[in-house]
Amino acid sequence: MKTLRLKPGKERSLQRRHPWIFESAIARGAADPGETVRVESHDGAFLAWASFSPASKIRARAWSFVETQRIDAAFLASVCVRAVKARGLFDLQSDGVRVIHGEADGLPGLIVDRYGDTLVAQFLSAGVERWKDALADALLAATGLGKLYERSDASGREREGLKPITGWLRGEGATDITIREHDWQLSLNIATGHKTGFYLDQRDSRQRFAELAQHRRFRRVLNCFCYTGGFTVAALAGLKAAGALEGAELVSVDSSLPALNLARANVALNGFGGGQGEGEGEGEGQGDAGSGAKTEFLDANVNTLLREFIDQGRTFDAIVLDPPKFAPTVAHAERAARAYKDINRLALKLLEPGGVLLTFSCSGGIGADLFHKIVASAGLDAGVDGYISERLGAAPDHPMTIEFPEGEYLKGLVVVRKPA
Repeated sequence: MKTLRLKPGKERSLQRRHPWIFESAIARGAADPGETVRVESHDGAFLAWASFSPASKIRARAWSFVETQRIDAAFLASVCVRAVKARGLFDLQSDGVRVIHGEADGLPGLIVDRYGDTLVAQFLSAGVERWKDALADALLAATGLGKLYERSDASGREREGLKPITGWLRGEGATDITIREHDWQLSLNIATGHKTGFYLDQRDSRQRFAELAQHRRFRRVLNCFCYTGGFTVAALAGLKAAGALEGAELVSVDSSLPALNLARANVALNGFGGGQGEGEGEGEGQGDAGSGAKTEFLDANVNTLLREFIDQGRTFDAIVLDPPKFAPTVAHAERAARAYKDINRLALKLLEPGGVLLTFSCSGGIGADLFHKIVASAGLDAGVDGYISERLGAAPDHPMTIEFPEGEYLKGLVVVRKPA
């Protein structure tokens, strides 16, 4: 077994069971990509078993902190079984579930989502890449399923020196899938959609938006970076429950035409119309969302469109900002902070007094405190006072462990503009 020896004082994070070992912490030692190594302190004390990644700044990722543990297919199978059992602890109200959440589930670099009877996996580190076949078998055995699609095309693989790979890893079937979430249905494509095909982490926030729509009876809703329309469907469901669809206007904006077309289809799938309208097939147009509500789908740059809405004097009493990752690492935080501030400043200017803004950051390089400060600064520049009524985060099948706080990547705030 090959050994990594750490520099003096660099053992503290592993002693706290943090799974990452950075290049700068290593005094000596090397191995092949994904090979299991013994990690020792400067004086030779055992710290962890880890997978080695010669191309990454995170030079090794811990599998286990138990010296007697053997890292083999049986070990990986037991970790998969434990992760699947853990999902039974939560009332997820969906057949779309995050089954493996990387470091939080003891499998660093592995993301696995379940969509109905199909698993979709991202192998994002050298360690899980080396054990891919054993992990694929273990995942199917733990879930009782027969299909696994690989979406190992995220940028994280490049940092590990790995090439992108996509396609069926086990079994085969349709890549267009419809899942149940709460009381509605949402369609996705596991081959072409973002990440593994969908954003399951926003499941609880979508439900909360539906509750707010039902309680507040929103009249004008703006869903920015709408992707496949999950928050739009949630708002319509909430308004329907309140008997308040008549006269409501919902605007969904994204710069991806395929996503907008799927958003329109998801609105129709849930019985709210939206499947027809002027400009259909071009990502734009209006439709009757059933019982008198109007849906509008705009293929546009969000920042540009928000400025146009301000110039037009348009306002909204509910806005969702769910942008893509602006800061993948802390090194990108300063530039990302400016981007987050800009869109929040524009959105707050468009928000009616008493209106509600749901604003999110999925950037790991932007912490919760910094995101709060960014939104506060945006409000100051917009001349808008607001209450933070709630903090939102990823659904519980995307766990953050006490040893790995970096797992808290998704931050959300519910901001209520103070009445005039």
